[in-house]
Amino acid sequence: MDIYEPFQQVSMWGDSFKVDESLNSIASPMLLVNNTSIEPKSEYILHGPREPSGADQETKNKDVKVVKRLAQNREAARKCRLRKKAYVQQLETSRLKLMQLELEIVKARKQGMHIGNVLDTSYMGSPETINPGIVAFEIEYGQWVEEQHRRNEELRTAFQTDASEVQLRLLVQSILNHYANLCRMKEYAAKADVLYLLSGMWKASVERIFLWIGGSRPSQLLNLIVPQLEPLTDQQIASINNLRLSSQQAEDALSQGLDKLQQSLVHDMAVDPLVAGNFGIQMAIAIEKFEALENFVNQADHLRQQTLLHMSRILSTNQAVRGLLALGEYFHRLRALCSRWNERSCDSMSPKIAP
Repeated sequence: MDIYEPFQQVSMWGDSFKVDESLNSIASPMLLVNNTSIEPKSEYILHGPREPSGADQETKNKDVKVVKRLAQNREAARKCRLRKKAYVQQLETSRLKLMQLELEIVKARKQGMHIGNVLDTSYMGSPETINPGIVAFEIEYGQWVEEQHRRNEELRTAFQTDASEVQLRLLVQSILNHYANLCRMKEYAAKADVLYLLSGMWKASVERIFLWIGGSRPSQLLNLIVPQLEPLTDQQIASINNLRLSSQQAEDALSQGLDKLQQSLVHDMAVDPLVAGNFGIQMAIAIEKFEALENFVNQADHLRQQTLLHMSRILSTNQAVRGLLALGEYFHRLRALCSRWNERSCDSMSPKIAP
């Protein structure tokens, strides 16, 4: 089956299990059989109502106490749940404040500033108007990068020590799932501020050179991976070429759609100096079209994820391992290059002391 065909939907079983009607006879009411040969015994004579004894009264009092105690327990449990809910909300508020402080410290360190100085918040806004969704994404993305490096090293070690194919396949699937988690994180970030995500400020500065709708071009990733996979069979080469062509066509379609949206925004924001009073309408139209950008980011991430997934199905386990290692090393080197560039920039701006 061609891997590029859409998955067919699997119909649900609609027929329910039927119970044999003959089994209903088991549940039929039992019949009492009169046996005239058996005489009624004298001990079955009905007696009239009797007065409640002291033991009955004591049992009744105990039942009342049990009911009261159960009611008290329910009320105590309800109050405990309310206190727990308030405590969790307080923890969440404290966590958000801590995330904001951590982000401000990281930004200050990156820019070589003292903590007491004013932070550059051109994309994040002032501390009073900071976007909590973007704060959470930046911190989670930093953790994602660290986890990606750890998983790549684990995969490299397993590959170099001749781990079993089953173990390698599990590690490959783990890394693919990790990339899928990044797509989900970016989906939430796009809802918080799609313009921030498109700006690439969450990536290293060198990575922004290759930015395409909030990430890398899938076709470029294929060009990076394929040379590390040789030798390839003729069938694999044909499948990879088809995948590359499909990715490029999808990229072109998204790029053209984004260009049309940008041209439309330019047209909508054009101002006629002789006509006034349409400012509010223009802003409303522009914001509505900005919201459409979220769909472009999600589709681009979906294309990136599907390209990696289809590529893993074309390759053998060892080839998939080499491809993912090459991909992880590529991003790692981009971030390392960015660090070297920042160090060079800081050194060039440092005052030179005359000998």
